[in-house]
Order: sequence, then structure tokens, then C-alpha cells
Amino acid sequence: MMAKPKMATGSSKFFGTLGASVCASGWLGATAAILAGNLVSTQAGAQNYPITPTQKSTADQVAQAGVPLGELSATAPDSYSVKSGDTLWGISGLFLKSPWRWPELWGMNMAEIRNPHRIYPGQQLYLEKKGGRAFLRTSRNSGDGSGIETVKVSPRTRYQSLADDVIPTLKSQVIEPFLSEPIIVDDNGLNAAPRIVATQEGRVLLSRGDRAYARGPADNQIIDNRGRLPEYRVFRNATPLKDPITGTVLGYEAQYVGKAKLVRGESTEQSTDKDGKPRTDIVPATIDIVGSKEEMRVGDRLLPEPERQMTSYMPRAPAGKVDARIVSIYGSSVANAAQNQVVVINRGIKDGMESGYVLAILKDGARLIDKTDAARPELKLPNERNGLLMVFRTFDRLSYALILDITDGVKIGDRLVNPR
Repeated sequence: MMAKPKMATGSSKFFGTLGASVCASGWLGATAAILAGNLVSTQAGAQNYPITPTQKSTADQVAQAGVPLGELSATAPDSYSVKSGDTLWGISGLFLKSPWRWPELWGMNMAEIRNPHRIYPGQQLYLEKKGGRAFLRTSRNSGDGSGIETVKVSPRTRYQSLADDVIPTLKSQVIEPFLSEPIIVDDNGLNAAPRIVATQEGRVLLSRGDRAYARGPADNQIIDNRGRLPEYRVFRNATPLKDPITGTVLGYEAQYVGKAKLVRGESTEQSTDKDGKPRTDIVPATIDIVGSKEEMRVGDRLLPEPERQMTSYMPRAPAGKVDARIVSIYGSSVANAAQNQVVVINRGIKDGMESGYVLAILKDGARLIDKTDAARPELKLPNERNGLLMVFRTFDRLSYALILDITDGVKIGDRLVNPR
């Protein structure tokens, strides 16, 4: 029996406490790294996601005082054990009415959590209430006044990296396709991109395994740099996205249809015409289709495949006032969007929109006739909150957002405001 495990020697550090991930709900947490009776060590360091001065200040303010009981969810559990498959948004929602207010939760346990960036399966969280305030602990009070939990450590020791077990903000498979598939461009975005100009054997449609030929404009030619041959995303049909209030075109959404890999870059060859005069022949680039969502054809555009990035989000309320609208529902012909669907909103980088911003979805109040008042018969019911969404990818004047939860269908034109 001992009060606290000692630091592991060598390059591995024992994680007596592990911070939660800023990316999700802004959660916090810490854990004694005892899993299945074994002492767990790791060489993985905590991620260094940004913490703004405002977020740090908020956490400092509640570090000693906790949060008011009124900020807790009515169904907040006394304890919770983090499980594989959990998301931080979901865990945070168990304890708080407003799950994006993670700096306050971090402050509840700030003494133990110096870096609030990670939370793992097996971590146990305890809710403590006293004096009208709430605190979150990673161990129950031992009862001896020390606040230190006594744990029994078995003699076996194993080393395991916890980096891959970090609990995500949201289900990553929901967002990941939208980080590389759809894009929003301006009037000339796709027009300036290289295009497929020919196929083998005069084929009309292309799919995985087919070879084609592509060409770029003079200032954006497809060049083989003789290094790692680049891959391209293939797009078509730039659909205009209009502001639902003003009708102004804010951008164009290009349809993702597949992937191609460069085999040879564009070049020129010297030859002679039928009269024996010298001429310069333009030779287009050779590409192989390596992935297809839909069949491709001549005229489709190519954009370089971006490097894969491990993106993490910090769900949070916007600092300034937001009044936005839903512009379109991605990949759907139905009138209403459901939970976990992606929508486009009419605010982007130029409007101060950032990835991670959480917005409340408002449903317009119905208009009706008050039959009891002939002098003033027309009424409009108040707008009611219909759910939440989170911005995850921003462009100049538009952004993609994921619907986190709703009580009713979401439609184009619905209003988005700061959550409360």
C-alpha cells in the first residue's frame, strides 16, 4: 500500500494525472494510470493544443471556487468511468448544461490538471458538491483529511502508449470525409485548376484503375518534380451558395468525385509538321484514377491532395455576437437536416468565424391568427432553440458545421445565434 506511485525512471514518465482534451467539450480530467491491475507508463507527451488567455482566465477564476450547482446538468452523475467509444462532447454533456464551457470545468480541477488536453478510457471522474458549488475530482476523498487516495499497485509493470487511446471530441468518422471531399471556391477557383482533357480509347467515363490525361493553365501546369508523385482530388459542378437573406452568391461548392495520381507531368516535344516545318507539341500530364466516388469525365478539375492533418477542435461559444443562417444541407435533397449531418452557414473567416465555434439553432416561431382579438389578430410565436451545431471547417465567407443535436428538423434559412 502506498499513497502515490513514484515517477518511472528513464525516458518514460508515469502519468499519475492525465489532462483532458481541450478539443472536445473542453473537458478535463486526470487519472491514476492503473489499468487492469497493472502500472501503465507511456512515452507519449501531451498534445499542445492552444489555450486562449480568456479561457485560462476563466479557469483561474473558478479554480478555487468551483462552479455554481445551477450550471450542472439535472442528471449529472456522482461519478463516471470513461469508456472506449466515448466522445468528450458526450461526457461533458453528462455534467454541464452547457458542455462547451470547458474552461470552467478545467478550473474545477486545475490543481491536478496543468495541461487540459487529454482524457483516456479507464479514467474515473467524481463529482463533489459542497457549499453550493461543484468540483470535479479524479479520486474520492480518502476520509483522512489528506485528500489523497490510497491505491494498491501490483508488482507487474507494462509499458503502453496512450496516444492512440485519447478520447475524441466527436465521432471522427462523421467529420473526416468533409475535411478532404467538398471545397468552397470563388468564381475563378475551379476555372484556374488543371482539368482532364482526354482519356484512353475515347472512354466517356472514368473509374478506379483507368488512365487519363490532364492539363493546367500556363501558370498552373502539372509538373513532375521527380520526387514523390503527387495525388489530386477530382471535382466538378461548382454549385453557387447564396445567402438566404440577401440572395448574394457567397461562394461555389465543388462536388468531389474521386482521386487521381500523377504518372508523368506536362511536357513539350519537338517534331515536324506534314510540310517538314519544325513545331512544338504540347504533351498533357498522365494521371491514373486511384479512387472514385462517382465516375469522372473530361472537363473535371484537379486540385492537389492536402497533407492529412490530425485536427482537434475546441468547442466553445464565440467571443462576439453571431447572427447567421444555414445556406445549404450538404449532399442531401431533402428539406430538413438531421443530427450528424453537415450544413453550410453564411459566415466565414472574414466574419470572424473559427473552427470549434458552437452555435444554437433557432426554429422560427409560427405565425397565426388570434381569434380572440379582432383588433390585433396576427401573432408570431417566439423563436425556439432547436439544437446545437459546431463549425469545423471555414472558408472566406462560408463555413461547414456539424449538427450535434436537435429536437426537430433543421432547414435552409434557419437562424444561428450564440448559445446560452
